[in-house]
Amino acid sequence: MATSQTQKLSREDFKRQKVIEEQRKAGTLPAEVDPETGRDINPHIPHYISQAPWYLDINHPTLKHQRYQPKEEGSINDWYTRGARQGPAATKYRKGACENCGAVTHKTKDCVERPRRTGAKWSGRDIHADEVVQEVSLGFEAKRDRWNGYDAEEHIRLAEEWELVEEERRKLREQQVKDKERLDAEGNVPEQPQVEATVTNDKAADSSTKAGLAAAGDSDDSDEDEDKYADRADMPGQKLDTKTRTTVRNLRIREDTAKYLLNLDVNSAYYDPKTRSMRDNPLKDKDPSELTYAGDNFLRWTGDAPRLGQLQAFAWEAEGRGKNVHMQANPTQAALLYKQYQGKKGTVSETLKSSILDRYGGAEHLAAPPKELLLAQTEQYVEYSQTGRVIKGQERATVKSKYEEDYHPLNHTSVWGSWWKDGQWGYACCHNMTRNAYCTGQAGIEAAEASNKLITGEEPVPEKQPQSLLEQYVIRAAKEGGPTERKQTIKPRSERLGEGDIKLDPKKLKQAVAEERKRKILEEEDDMKSKGKKNKYGSSKGGMDVTEEELEAYRLSRTMGADPMANYVDKDED
Repeated sequence: MATSQTQKLSREDFKRQKVIEEQRKAGTLPAEVDPETGRDINPHIPHYISQAPWYLDINHPTLKHQRYQPKEEGSINDWYTRGARQGPAATKYRKGACENCGAVTHKTKDCVERPRRTGAKWSGRDIHADEVVQEVSLGFEAKRDRWNGYDAEEHIRLAEEWELVEEERRKLREQQVKDKERLDAEGNVPEQPQVEATVTNDKAADSSTKAGLAAAGDSDDSDEDEDKYADRADMPGQKLDTKTRTTVRNLRIREDTAKYLLNLDVNSAYYDPKTRSMRDNPLKDKDPSELTYAGDNFLRWTGDAPRLGQLQAFAWEAEGRGKNVHMQANPTQAALLYKQYQGKKGTVSETLKSSILDRYGGAEHLAAPPKELLLAQTEQYVEYSQTGRVIKGQERATVKSKYEEDYHPLNHTSVWGSWWKDGQWGYACCHNMTRNAYCTGQAGIEAAEASNKLITGEEPVPEKQPQSLLEQYVIRAAKEGGPTERKQTIKPRSERLGEGDIKLDPKKLKQAVAEERKRKILEEEDDMKSKGKKNKYGSSKGGMDVTEEELEAYRLSRTMGADPMANYVDKDED
């Protein structure tokens, strides 16, 4: 039961409740209904989930305590109430209050009032009322509202105040002009104007206010008055001496013009003072090549931004035609499809162009020589032959490899890798397979061949040209003579393994022994070079038929480690 159990049930009530729960689980009784939402409560939900805590004070079955409670957020117009106080101020200092003003809502270090010589903690006088501490919870729109907290009425009051100041200043200037005309007519020297004395003596006034009073004069004012107020104005970033009229700049020179001053037309590009941005071009009538500023939108179409826009437009068009293309979900697929589309588009345009040229002609006009050749107006020196071929002046640069070319170290006449034998690279000039070896030329080649003859014992057998399968079949058929003779040529197993009465050819046996010695020497060299390397599958040169002479040569040359007489030496003969 999804309720808050605040009292202990009796034994009979507990049994009755269990029976009802079992019947609801079995489906004989209807499930409980949440009165707040109108939904059925699943009877199989455990008690620790469905039962509400005691401190919520819920006396009916519900699952509201398990659902998400949305956070209350303020509207877009909610903001802090500035200057609000909590009723009247206290009459005496309270413990823990601000030592400066006496308010409890903030500490001494956070006080924004003027620091007193004797604080309210010690004087007990002029204790300020407590401020209203607000917790404004802003929503999504309110957090991103640039004008949130802006009071338009305050701006209107400030504008009205400045209009009154301007009106009083205008009246004072008119009175000055009238007094000056009257004194000029009488021939007396005019006194110092009151405005000048006011502006000069009020050093604590804001510099921007002085500049506004000096620059907001009427067009009928004389140049003398304008110079007078300009000399008295405190310009920010400058140190001005009105007597010597010299200016010393102590800040950086700002010679660039502001965006909003490039075009003073009210119908030109809009300038947003909040973000200091002007997206449109303020000078549309001028040549784009002469512009120093063409709007902030110019930066949005530099780099890969145009290509990204084209790719996004292609993805939208492809999706509209039934293709499963999404720029953000799978950008790689979209880029590949766009690349394929551009390639097919170029192919179609070239096909269309060639078909039009084939039908109407005019290809010779497209293959016209460059203007430099037609007009002969170029400063590049080029020589041509009578047939129009370039002789000198425009040679095509040869393509260079990343490797060093025509490099012959250690007196070699060929590059490394120009010779190949038995799976190893070498020099073709001396057949040397060691890269840092000195070149020995033809003498080295002959010495290597002579050493091979000494190792093998006779001249190397020239390698036969490989025969095709057809030639091998014809030769084998001619030797065997037919299927009957082929059966007769098959030897028994004992003869094929070298057992029984075998007739050996002495010349072939001698040649087989030499080949076996040479094979063992080469195997030892390969083992030394490829130490630690594993031979690949099928790298051995087996698979050929073994003759009786080769088998006998292998038996004669192999080492019998288990033979006790293998290393026997007769000492009596010595």
